[in-house]
Amino acid sequence: MNKRDFMKAGALAAALLPLSGFSSATAAPAGTGKRLLPLPLNPDDTVGLVSPSKATDEALDLQIAQEVMQALGFKVKTGKHLASRRGHLAGTDAERAADLNAMFGDKEVKAIICLRGGSGAARLLPLLDYDLIRRNPKVLLGYSDITALHNAINAQTGLVTFHGPNGTGSWNSFNADQFRRVFFNRELMQYQNVADARGELVQRQNRTVTVSSGKAQGELIGGNLTVLTALAGSPYLPKFDGKILFLEDVGEAPYRIDRMLSTLKLMGALDRIAGFIFGECTDCDPEGGFGWLTMDQIFEDHIKPLKIPAYRGAMIGHIRQQFIVPVGGKVEMDADAGSFRMLDSVFQS
Repeated sequence: MNKRDFMKAGALAAALLPLSGFSSATAAPAGTGKRLLPLPLNPDDTVGLVSPSKATDEALDLQIAQEVMQALGFKVKTGKHLASRRGHLAGTDAERAADLNAMFGDKEVKAIICLRGGSGAARLLPLLDYDLIRRNPKVLLGYSDITALHNAINAQTGLVTFHGPNGTGSWNSFNADQFRRVFFNRELMQYQNVADARGELVQRQNRTVTVSSGKAQGELIGGNLTVLTALAGSPYLPKFDGKILFLEDVGEAPYRIDRMLSTLKLMGALDRIAGFIFGECTDCDPEGGFGWLTMDQIFEDHIKPLKIPAYRGAMIGHIRQQFIVPVGGKVEMDADAGSFRMLDSVFQS
């Protein structure tokens, strides 16, 4: 099951429920609404590797993920069910949730690194111990399907988590440098795309495009568009009021991007945000037929009428070089410059 199939199989019919006032007899306890910062991370700390989503086919990938963390200067502890498998998933829901809960509860573990994305993380959300997470705030890193965890943990605990490379992803020099600057140096990061023409007369890759001019401040929320919209109508989405929404996706035709942005519009989310950043939509090419809306037209229809600062093309998504951004962190974005920056620390002092 890929993320598109999961979205179709999920409760998307509930997506049109207004975000405010949603309640459920089975909902996890509501978060406090206050931002919770993780403890700082240092070289020689112990990090935990978990696999909340898709199974990893090759044992070598598990080894490489451990070696990457060791190369960054960490000791590594692996989840009990890291190499498990049930269908396409890395173990049963109970096993994968148990690994996450155990890592949050383990005092020795200072950060949790998700092995990979895929699909299945949303199945864990009712099984997570949010009180435990709230009592043990620590770094959580991952992207793609891990969007489900970022948003649920933010909504239920207020904990700032980090959208960035998974353990089995690319750890090129750019990504490793981002990691050290964010976690070891604890810089107030300025996120500006790399300017590299790569032998061309003008730069073609990593270009940003201004959708609507201006600057805005707010807390970052978002992640993978498909996974985010699949949480609609649940208690696992944070409030959108005054937030900077960042999105990315992969393998989705433009008409599906249009449909998902329509969902965010109909549920009232887009009308509440203060700013909009779209990363990369990798392999999001039109399919056959009589023609499709272009991505430019989709943003013109859904985002430009909001009259808020907005740009697209940020180095966020299923790309080799990607920003590590704090979900729940306070930032200021500049749509004309195609950049955003942290306004304050995202770690406890």
